[in-house]
Amino acid sequence: MMINRRSLLTTALALGATRAFPGLSYAQARPLVFATFTGSWEEAHKAVLVPAFRKANADAAIVLDPMLSVDQIAKINASRGNPPIDVMLHDPGPALVAIAQDLVEPYPVEKSAYFKDLIGEAQEVTGPAPFFQVVGLTYNPETIKTAPTSWADLWKPEYKGRVGITNLNSTLGTGWLVEVARMHGGSETNIDPGFKALEALKPNLAAVAANPGALATLFQQGQVDISPGNFNAIQILKARGVPVEFVAPKEGAIAFKTTIHIVKNSPNKELAFKLIEAALSPEVQSILMNSPYLIVPTNSKVAMGGEIARVLAKDSDDLKKKFVFQDWKKINEQRSAWIERFNREIRI
Repeated sequence: MMINRRSLLTTALALGATRAFPGLSYAQARPLVFATFTGSWEEAHKAVLVPAFRKANADAAIVLDPMLSVDQIAKINASRGNPPIDVMLHDPGPALVAIAQDLVEPYPVEKSAYFKDLIGEAQEVTGPAPFFQVVGLTYNPETIKTAPTSWADLWKPEYKGRVGITNLNSTLGTGWLVEVARMHGGSETNIDPGFKALEALKPNLAAVAANPGALATLFQQGQVDISPGNFNAIQILKARGVPVEFVAPKEGAIAFKTTIHIVKNSPNKELAFKLIEAALSPEVQSILMNSPYLIVPTNSKVAMGGEIARVLAKDSDDLKKKFVFQDWKKINEQRSAWIERFNREIRI
């Protein structure tokens, strides 16, 4: 069996605690494990959320375990009753799956200092939403002199071998495919026009990334010049000096909430609650709203400002007016079949 560095660290911390406190079981002693997303999310949480949590819980050990939502769910299902994760982060589709599979604890709203301050769309009792994500067009302004304006621009002949996309295991990939289908007369329940359009896109594809973090790396390495992309991931690249810009397509950028959940049967429920409270706090959300992270806040006491207000929305009402929100209940009914079809048909 292969053991990665993160697993070794988790085990070492737990064993150290059981030696120091012989009365503790391994499950009680292990650190809080937070399954964040890869790429910019891991960076933002490592730099801002984890220090805020540690400031209020100085004696608590915490480990970030970055992975896609589908992998989080699979990992917990494989260890049901003794979950290796305490806190999950999910986009809308995977959140519905995790809830349906009874993998999450109800959020203790009555104990929360911040739940009441969240905008209505973020007040999910199965796990509140500390952030919104926005997906639009990303491009390299040094190689693409005229900014794209539409999803349809990805099919332009001049972008042959320069386009990047992600596979459908990511919300970015699935959400974008739904919009491609919609652009050609399809919808959440009629994805065939999207797959037909993907077939026509193949000559332009330079890469199909495994996840949004990997897609961002391809920009950094100069392997792709244009793609669908997450707004906040692009901002971190820009802060590093990578030539990349974000634009909302005329069809409307995709917006979806990211929810955070206490895993059922977690041995660290109280610490999990405290981590989520930190994520909901105006202090953490205010920092993450600013450069280089630029994650859209959901706490109503945090006024949108800076690049978010300039490029995306002035407030939550503006966000709801300007962006596309998809029906993930309908998407989930067929998503597994779409993933299999994508993996079978979209090869470059």
